[in-house]
Amino acid sequence: ADAVIDFSSPKAFDKLMDYCEKKNMPVVLCTTGLSEEQLARVEESAKKIAVLKSANMSLGINTLLKLVQDAAKVLAAAGFDMEIVEKHHYVYDRSQRREKRDAKEIGISAVRGGSIVGEHEVIFAGPDEVIEFKHTAYSKAVFGKGAVEAAKYLAGKPAGRYDMSNVIEG
Repeated sequence: ADAVIDFSSPKAFDKLMDYCEKKNMPVVLCTTGLSEEQLARVEESAKKIAVLKSANMSLGINTLLKLVQDAAKVLAAAGFDMEIVEKHHYVYDRSQRREKRDAKEIGISAVRGGSIVGEHEVIFAGPDEVIEFKHTAYSKAVFGKGAVEAAKYLAGKPAGRYDMSNVIEG
């Protein structure tokens, strides 16, 4: 194998990292919910092997993130309000707060329902103009496709810590 792709569980993490280090195998970590100790192990392992860790493996969402970061450099300084609206299928929290926000605070709205895989919208609202960036995942297959692209990128790379920004920047 050229790399290991892990979408499993934090319970499998320690043995997975032991294996990858022993075999000098690059690893793409897609598992969320790692403990502080496990996150520290990621950094230690990256001194020995190539480790790419990302909570979201979608090439689209990671490209969107880069575009939004570039836009924010210009628009935040120009006084645009920033809002994030994200939607997912599971019901987690439907609470709402109504209070004045800090001038530099980013508003976040969460929608939970149905079978929505993932939808993320970033809105920059300024005087007399609005700019919107949006990504919609229609299938969980996008996460697998992104993980395979990450593994291709990681194969043959020297030890170090990588993320999806490395993959989309080539």
